[in-house]
Amino acid sequence: MKIPFNNIFLTGKEEEYIKNALNSGRLSGNNTFGNKVIDLMKKKHSFNEVFLTPSGTAALEMGALLANISHGDEVIIPSYTFSSTVNAIVIFGAIPVFCEIDEKTMNIDVTKIESLITKKTKMIIPIDYAGISCEIDKIMEIANRYDIIVMQDSAQSYGAYYNKQACGSQAHLATFSFHETKNFCAGEGGALIVNKPEWIERAHFIQEKGTDRSLVIKGLKSKYHWVDKGSSYLLSELNSAMLLAQLENEDLIKSKREILTRRYNDLFSKYARVKRMSFPDNCSTNHHAFWVIFDTIYNQELFISMLKEYDIYAYIGYIPLHSSLKGKTYGYEKTSLPLTEDLASKLVRLPFYTGINEEELEYCISTMKKVLDNIYLEK
Repeated sequence: MKIPFNNIFLTGKEEEYIKNALNSGRLSGNNTFGNKVIDLMKKKHSFNEVFLTPSGTAALEMGALLANISHGDEVIIPSYTFSSTVNAIVIFGAIPVFCEIDEKTMNIDVTKIESLITKKTKMIIPIDYAGISCEIDKIMEIANRYDIIVMQDSAQSYGAYYNKQACGSQAHLATFSFHETKNFCAGEGGALIVNKPEWIERAHFIQEKGTDRSLVIKGLKSKYHWVDKGSSYLLSELNSAMLLAQLENEDLIKSKREILTRRYNDLFSKYARVKRMSFPDNCSTNHHAFWVIFDTIYNQELFISMLKEYDIYAYIGYIPLHSSLKGKTYGYEKTSLPLTEDLASKLVRLPFYTGINEEELEYCISTMKKVLDNIYLEK
């Protein structure tokens, strides 16, 4: 039996919706299915405005453009994140300022943010790791004191909540990913959430290659012109059709994934030397992932390799950005952020996908127990 790290889950409506989109003859962005997705997202999670994009990466770039990120601006980012988070600002000439993480959540350590702020600080980009929100209320308090923009990278947290508010609804800007590895899949896709009403019209211009085409569509103008910087930040109707089928089943998908969270939590609670993922009381997870941190790098590597012998594929987390090849060009070394470096080197993400059946899950759990017992109990 093979247990992959990730697998796509289909709700049963994807093919029907994609065929309907094909037959409509209108496959570009912001058409029928795209508008249905946007309406659903706004109604369910109270987002101010939603812009569907070709990827979570594109959503971050569009947000950086909207915030006028430019050469020499400093942006505070956790080092423990995917390269898209930092690339979205360095492509515009901004300078990443890497921050340590909180060992309980692997999210940015809010107590370390204020000391990194300078006169050049333009933005903070926290992430929501594994479906657990960053402490966005505290981050917004800091940002408001210093007049700094916050763009929350919620790539992994669509459908999660913080203090009973949807992730993505509290920051100035927020982004989601609907990549095939996420809970809700469009194949490739993303979304930018704009919670500042005064930025919405300009966001439409940026999404439409810097033109005011959106005003023509609304009947407010007869011709559109180039009015701003921009690019083609639009999700096609085919991807939107698939995404609609997924988001219509948000609660079902989360309930199925919750089973994995519970089973993994139960399993690893018996091994005190392995730190398991925790769930703050004010966070409601979407069950995107489950991570554990081993006591040594050797045991982490041994766990992954032994599982692979049974055709079970666990995975490491992110390689910290500050100590990566590109990160070092900004003057960072491994010792710059010791906690991030230590935690990342021992973290394992477990196989996690919606469609896993009971037999597969039992095999996964029983095999992991066997491997863990071999590592910790038989020495």
